[in-house]
Amino acid sequence: MKRPRSLRFRMMVLFSAVVGVLLACSYLGFYLLLKGEVRVQLDRQLLETSKPLVADLMRNDVEQDVNKLDLPDRYFELLDSSGNVLQQSINLQNRPLEFRTQGWDLSKATFRTIQDPSRGRLRLGLIPFQRGDQTFVQAVAIPTAGTNAVLESFGRIILFLLPLSLLVTAAISAWYTGRSLAPVSALTLHAAQMSERATKSGQPEFWTPLLVAHPQDELGRLAETFNRLFAQIDSALRQMRQFVSDASHELRTPLSVLQGETELVLSAPRSVDEYQKTLRIMDGELKKLTLIIEGLFTLSMADAGQLRITKEPVYLNEVVEEACVLVAPRARAKDIAIDRALKDEVDYWGDETLLRQLFLIFLENAVKYSPPHTRVRVDMMRENGVVKTLFQDQGRGISSEHQSRIFERFYRVLQPEAGEAQSGGLGLAIAQAIARSQGGSIQCQSAPGRGSTFTVTLPLVQPVGNGSGGLHSA
Repeated sequence: MKRPRSLRFRMMVLFSAVVGVLLACSYLGFYLLLKGEVRVQLDRQLLETSKPLVADLMRNDVEQDVNKLDLPDRYFELLDSSGNVLQQSINLQNRPLEFRTQGWDLSKATFRTIQDPSRGRLRLGLIPFQRGDQTFVQAVAIPTAGTNAVLESFGRIILFLLPLSLLVTAAISAWYTGRSLAPVSALTLHAAQMSERATKSGQPEFWTPLLVAHPQDELGRLAETFNRLFAQIDSALRQMRQFVSDASHELRTPLSVLQGETELVLSAPRSVDEYQKTLRIMDGELKKLTLIIEGLFTLSMADAGQLRITKEPVYLNEVVEEACVLVAPRARAKDIAIDRALKDEVDYWGDETLLRQLFLIFLENAVKYSPPHTRVRVDMMRENGVVKTLFQDQGRGISSEHQSRIFERFYRVLQPEAGEAQSGGLGLAIAQAIARSQGGSIQCQSAPGRGSTFTVTLPLVQPVGNGSGGLHSA
């Protein structure tokens, strides 16, 4: 099977073929123009040479002026209207010019190239003139050997320059197409490396972006686009690997507990209390597994843009109040007070279940990571067409270098004073997905030792065409 040619080779051949045809046409055009100009100059020379002689013949009909002429490489004859030779220059007396005037238009100056047996190719001009009531023709001829030599020399130069030009064109086109296609080759290499990283382990951890020499041209913009794409893919790959590692770690702990408790309870007969204790431990671990799996499912639906949202009229202040009631038992267990300023009604159009889950995540985190005998404050306010819900705790706080990553799945912030890793889990990632599905956003303000404040901003949107007389934005 014939091996397909590369794009570089095909572009070089096409470019060289097009340029070769253009060069051949140009050289041929130059040759024809030069040949035509040479003839024009010869005809002008013949005309200028015959003018003084014709003028003298028109004035004097007795003198045999033509018979006296003997100029090198200049041949003269005087003809009557029938083409008969009346006079001829000295250099023609032994061998006259051999041509016939039949078919020539003798009413005006006429020029032709003739082949003379003894003198070679000549350029012949017939210049008619009147003397009295008679018409005569002055014939003037000059050799074309010199001009033919110039044309032949020019032709040889063309035959030499044409293949040389093609070779130079091919070399330049090969260099230029190679240089132009270099970003494509580099993109191919980077794509292959990215594929290697996606499918094989042990590949380099960091991806090097492609250097773009000309970012303004088409290939430069393409390379920039691929750089952004590869950067996103690289980030997604690293996040995916980190996610798989963290998810496996999160799932390993409850599974290990379940396996250990199962092996323990099966190793020997137990009392009813021991069985109940083991079952309670297993139930707790199963609930953890259920929460992790449900969280992963929610995030996967959000990533795919298929998170189901039921739009309905709700009062956000009531949803937050319900979330506070649900988390109150855990807060009382740590003697944590939940202060809330939710007196004003805030009508909203959204998914009540997802909104309750959103607020529960921040309340549960605030209670979980706040020390005992502290307070958690919840505020809600309207501002410039949005509603903001603030959750402020008195916990350990989060350093600035970690704040940009706390919404990543299973991201862990090391707490040196606690001597353990604080797991971000899936809560904040789910909260961010819910907020975005409602068209909102989440901001975090925190500092170590000063607690954290999370602000959930949701737009107050006017519902369209629900037909139920629902709530509208204030």
